[in-house]
Amino acid sequence: MYTQESQLRKQGFKLIAGTDEAGRGPLAGPVVAAAVIFDTSYKNPKINDSKKLTPIEREQLFVEIKNSALSYAIGIVGWKQIDEMGILNASKLAMRQAVLKLDPKPNFILSDAVAINVMDIPQMALIKGDEKVFCIAAASILAKVTRDHLMMSYHKKFPEYGFARHMGYGTEIHLNAIKKHGPCQIHRMSFSLGV
Repeated sequence: MYTQESQLRKQGFKLIAGTDEAGRGPLAGPVVAAAVIFDTSYKNPKINDSKKLTPIEREQLFVEIKNSALSYAIGIVGWKQIDEMGILNASKLAMRQAVLKLDPKPNFILSDAVAINVMDIPQMALIKGDEKVFCIAAASILAKVTRDHLMMSYHKKFPEYGFARHMGYGTEIHLNAIKKHGPCQIHRMSFSLGV
């Protein structure tokens, strides 16, 4: 998990940001990205790809990462923009937003799978980066937990869809709720909603 960052630090890059997103696949809600920079000495063997952690582990690490990071930031792109620009471009935009909010500014960016092209900052996109690179894995946790919190808040507003259970993904319960009630204002109308 530390190899890529160690190699970059040997090349003189000290402020390495990892970035990742959560929420490309759901039928509702925003896509959320996070970016994080750690001090060169920080290590935590519990940090892993958010999909490999339990909800309790993610919540605990969410707090730990925020308390330990040199800098972290969140980018959020809503369902209307997703419908306008497509989910891939919306995901890239959310990651760019997160990276550009970081202070200090990173001098290298490691992203999960997609290049985000932040002007003058060198970058590397890595397939399954959230499984292989420490700072990307940390960003995946921040993004996932932030998005889950948002979807739980939407559940209070639209309880009939069960967002707290499926976080907007196309589960049978969710699809049945859309068929019964029709889409609500946070559904992505450019996605196939099964109606």
